[in-house]
Amino acid sequence: MSDDPKDNEDEVSVTEAKGTDRQAKRVSKLTLLPLRDVVVFPYMVIPLFVGRQKSLKAIESAMKSNKEILVVTQKVPSTDDPAPDDLYEVGTVVQIMQMLKLPDGIVKILVEGIFRARIREYTKTDQLFEVSLQEVPDSTHKTVKVQALMRNVISLFERYVKLNKKIPVEVVVVASNVDNPGRLADIITAHLNLKVPVKQEILQAFDPEERLDKLVEILNKEIEILIIEKKISGRVRKQMESIQKEYYLREQVKAIQKELGDTDELQTEIAEYKKKVKTAEMPDYAEEKCLKEVERLAKMSFNSAESGVIRGYLDTMCELPWSQSTADKLDIVRAEKILEEDHYGLAEPKARILEYLSVCKLKKSIKGPILCLVGPPGVGKTSVARSVARAMGRNFVRVSLGGMRDEAEIRGHRRTYVGAMPGRVIQLIKTAKSNNPVFLLDEIDKTGADWRGDPSSALLEVLDPEQNPTFTDNYLGVAFDLSKVLFVATANIPHTIPEPLRDRMEIINIPGYTEEEKLEIARRYLVPKQMKENGLKARHVNFLPKALVRILRYFTREAGVRELERMIGNICRKLAKQVVSKQKKGQTSITPAAVERYLGIPKYRYGTAEEQDEVGVVTGLAWTSHGGVSLPIEAVTMPGTGKVIMTGSLGDVMQESARAAVSFVRHHVEDFDIEPDFYKKLDIHIHAPEGGVPKDGPSAGVTITTAVISALTETPVNKDVAMTGEVTLRGKVLPVGGVKEKVLAAFRLGIKEIILPKENSTDLDDIAKEIQRQLVFHTVSHISEVIKVAFKPSAPPETAGAAAAK
Repeated sequence: MSDDPKDNEDEVSVTEAKGTDRQAKRVSKLTLLPLRDVVVFPYMVIPLFVGRQKSLKAIESAMKSNKEILVVTQKVPSTDDPAPDDLYEVGTVVQIMQMLKLPDGIVKILVEGIFRARIREYTKTDQLFEVSLQEVPDSTHKTVKVQALMRNVISLFERYVKLNKKIPVEVVVVASNVDNPGRLADIITAHLNLKVPVKQEILQAFDPEERLDKLVEILNKEIEILIIEKKISGRVRKQMESIQKEYYLREQVKAIQKELGDTDELQTEIAEYKKKVKTAEMPDYAEEKCLKEVERLAKMSFNSAESGVIRGYLDTMCELPWSQSTADKLDIVRAEKILEEDHYGLAEPKARILEYLSVCKLKKSIKGPILCLVGPPGVGKTSVARSVARAMGRNFVRVSLGGMRDEAEIRGHRRTYVGAMPGRVIQLIKTAKSNNPVFLLDEIDKTGADWRGDPSSALLEVLDPEQNPTFTDNYLGVAFDLSKVLFVATANIPHTIPEPLRDRMEIINIPGYTEEEKLEIARRYLVPKQMKENGLKARHVNFLPKALVRILRYFTREAGVRELERMIGNICRKLAKQVVSKQKKGQTSITPAAVERYLGIPKYRYGTAEEQDEVGVVTGLAWTSHGGVSLPIEAVTMPGTGKVIMTGSLGDVMQESARAAVSFVRHHVEDFDIEPDFYKKLDIHIHAPEGGVPKDGPSAGVTITTAVISALTETPVNKDVAMTGEVTLRGKVLPVGGVKEKVLAAFRLGIKEIILPKENSTDLDDIAKEIQRQLVFHTVSHISEVIKVAFKPSAPPETAGAAAAK
C-alpha cells in the first residue's frame, strides 16, 4: 500500500481525522512521496510503509520542516523508480503525525489527509521529488440536488455494508453524521474495495456534486456484484449442505442395515466387484490397482459421474483374459491338411508357415519373428492368417490399420478424457477371450501419421518380443502380457512400412496366381461359394472349365481372384433371377458363349499387348500394389528444336529415366545410324498411356530407351517382347524388383519373350515351371543386348554393343 514492494494493501487501516473543518494552510512547494497502490483522501488518517531511498529522503526533508508532504499514487504499481510521467497529477497533502523506524530499514508513518492538491511542476527530481503545487479547496455549498445525492449515497452505502460484512457498522454512523458533501464522498470511497484508477478518478473530481454522482454509480455496480456473489455463495452452500446431508443419511442407513444384517445396493455391487477381481486371476499389480478403484467406488455417491467411469474400468479389467489361454494344436500334418483345404497353390507361404509351427513345437514357445504376408489384393493373405488360427486351434481376431492415424487407437485413451476406452489391441484381446489368439494386423502398410500421433510407432512396442510382455495401454494403466499372442501382419507393398517396424517382421511374399491356379481356385472355392450365397444348387447351374477360362482371360486382369469372384457372382445372380421367374428349368450350363451373354462384351484383349509390330511402341512391365501390370511406352519424333516432351502422369524418377535415355542415344548416335544433330532438328515425345494413372520408378529405363531408339531409327519393335530394367548413362541394365509379378502380368497378356536384367536371373527360380516352359527369357546386362532382342532380325542397329560399352 506504500512505495515498498513488501507492502500489502489488505493491511491498510483508514480512520476519519478527528479534526473537523480544519483550515488548510496554503503551501507553494512540498516534497512528494509516491505510493504504489494506495490513494489517500483528505480528512483521513492512514498508516504508510516506506522503503525506497527517494521516499525516505522525502520524509526526512518533511520532518525537518513542517511535517507536511504531498502523497501521489503511481499509475503502474510495479514501477520501482517512477518518473514524473509515472505519477498522477492530483494527490493529497498530508500531515505526518507519527514516524517509526522498523528493524528491516522500512519506516512506518501515520499521516492525516489535509487537502487536495494539483502538481504544477517538478522543481527537483534527482535525490527526491520536490514539486510546486496548487491547493484545490472543497466547496461546502449544498444545493437541493447535492442534498438528494448525499441521502442516496448514505442509503446505498448502508446496503453495501450489510452485504459486504467486512466494513464495520460504525463507519455508516460516522458517514451519516457528515454534513460536508465532498468529505462524505471521500470517507465512503476510502472504505470501498475499489481499484486504484477508480479511487483516483474520485480524488480528481473536484466538484462535490460530480464526486457524489460517480460514487452513486460505483455503489450501484458494487451492490449488484455483491448480490450475485451472495447468490452463488448461497447456491454452493446449499449444495454442500445437501451432499453432507446425503452422506450423513447414507451412513445412518449403513448402520441400520448392519444391525439388521442387510446390505444396500452399492455395498452389494462393491462385494461383487471384489469377487470379480479375485476370480479374474490377474497379476498382483493389476489386482492391487483394481482393489484401489473398488475402494474409491465405495466412497462415492451411487449416481456420480466418476463412479460410472470406475465401473467401466473395473468391468474391462475383470473381463480381460489375464490367465485364460487356448491349448495349442501343433500337429504339423493336421496343419498342412488345413492349409491345403483352405488354399490352392501358395506353396512357399505354406512351407514357411509350417516351418514356423515346427519351430514353435520344438521350442514350446511362439516367440520369434512376426510374420508379414506381402502381396497384391485378392491373393488370400487374410484367409491364410485365419487358416493358421484354425490349424493351431486358437481364436482369431483382426484389426484393420488402413487409414489409422490416431496413436490412441493402439494405446488407448487416458481415463481423464470423456468417453475414454482401451486401444484396439486390448479391445480385441478381450473379444478373443484368450490371451494367446492369432492377431491379424491387416493393411499394416497403410497407417498414417498426423498431429494425433503415429500408430506405426505405437506398434513397435506391440510387435517387439522384448517389449510386448509389458505392453501398457493408457486406459488400463497397468501392463498386459502380449508375449503369447501370435501376430500376423498383411501388406500390399513392403516399402511403405516404416523401417523400424519392418525390421521386426519377417516378410513372406505371396505373389499373384497363374491362370491354372485361378482356374482351380474358381472350380474348388469360388463357384461353390457364389452358388451358395445366391441360393443356387448343382441342379441349377454348371460352370464349364472353358467358360471359366474365358472369364479369366477377357473379363479380369488382376493378380488375385476378387474380380473373378465378382464376375462369377454376377452370373449367379442373373441365373437366380431366371430360376425365380421360371424362365429357366433344369440345369443351365455356362459355356464361353453364355459368358458374354451374361457379362456383356469383353473388357480386355487376350493374346498380345499390341496387335502388330510398331515403330516407337514398346511393352514394358511394372509392379504396383495390385501386382504386376503392363506399361506400354510410346515415342514419336517430329520437326522441332530438340525438346523432350513427357506425358502420361510420369513421376520424377521416370522423367529422369527418360532424360537419361535421350542422353545415352545422343552419345551413341553413330552406333544406331542416327543423324548426329537430330537433337537440333527433332522434338521427341514420350508418352505412357492411361494418363490419369500416376507412374513412377526406374524400371522403365530399358523400355523408354528402346522406344526412343525405335522412333529415331524408324525400326518396328517386336510386339511379342516385354521388358523391364533400369538403364544407366553408360547403357548398363540394373536389377529391379517384383520380377515374379511382372512375369505373371506378361504371361496374362500373352507375351512370348521377356527381357530381364542379368542380375535378376535368380528370381526366375520363383516362377512356376509351366510358365517358364511357355516363355522365353532373355537376361541382359547392356542396352545393346536389349536392342538385338526387341528389334526384328532385319533391323539395322545390331552393332550397338561394342561401341556403346565404351
